[in-house]
Amino acid sequence: MLYKRDQLLVEIQVALNSDGVAQSLPKTPFGGIWIHHIVNSEVFSDFLKSILSFVKEKGGTELIITQASCLYSPHSDTVQYFLQKEGFELVHAQNHHFFEGKKKLKAEQKLLSAKYNKKLKENGLKVSVGNIQSFNFLNEIKAWNQSRGYKISFDENQLISQVSAFPERYFVISVIQGVDYIGHALAVKLTSKSIYYFLSAINPKTKVKLAGELIMVNLIKLAVEQKASFVDFGSSEVEGVPNHSLIFFKSKFSNCTRNKYTWKRQL
Repeated sequence: MLYKRDQLLVEIQVALNSDGVAQSLPKTPFGGIWIHHIVNSEVFSDFLKSILSFVKEKGGTELIITQASCLYSPHSDTVQYFLQKEGFELVHAQNHHFFEGKKKLKAEQKLLSAKYNKKLKENGLKVSVGNIQSFNFLNEIKAWNQSRGYKISFDENQLISQVSAFPERYFVISVIQGVDYIGHALAVKLTSKSIYYFLSAINPKTKVKLAGELIMVNLIKLAVEQKASFVDFGSSEVEGVPNHSLIFFKSKFSNCTRNKYTWKRQL
């Protein structure tokens, strides 16, 4: 962390594994360096060098940083410029779909509600949105995704621990037909201005084709209710390969895309 007169200017949080790999932050959407107040470029460059020295002194042999996009951190492009200049190698790029703009979100939510409320009634569907009261939905998400041949990438115990620590930040969106759940999505308020589409699944046996669309519509509604500035619909990759049908689907509910980059440097 870098302070000036007790004011936090720049920070990064890093976890060091027993194998010498340091990462900011593992098993999270991103970590990275956060510039809270503009600092001189030379000061920032020195801060970056001090991070490398500190991690190396602690026994680290490699540092991995996944930097948040500029929507989350307005100075991310500056950070990534200096990472490259300091010898970091770009090892992965992930494209995320976003819907940004408070006023635009409100306008979009009104349009989508008018369009989909009628479809809800026609198909005998309901949608519930709220904080997590039970983790039973995780079992259905796992089962549905496994039946489609998808790899389960989340750590259930870690997720439960995070929800327990910040229950007000986690929301579950469920699509219901009669007494049966046919779709779930887990949304996270990562920052005061963002809603992140973290995890979802649709029951592969359902004949209802609206479930995925209803989840997206209610993510936007949730963002408006939480006074967020944008919704992050996440990436559209399956094991590192672009899923073109998912990219097309998310593009119908987004108004921009941003890239998230992962950098690595040997120490």
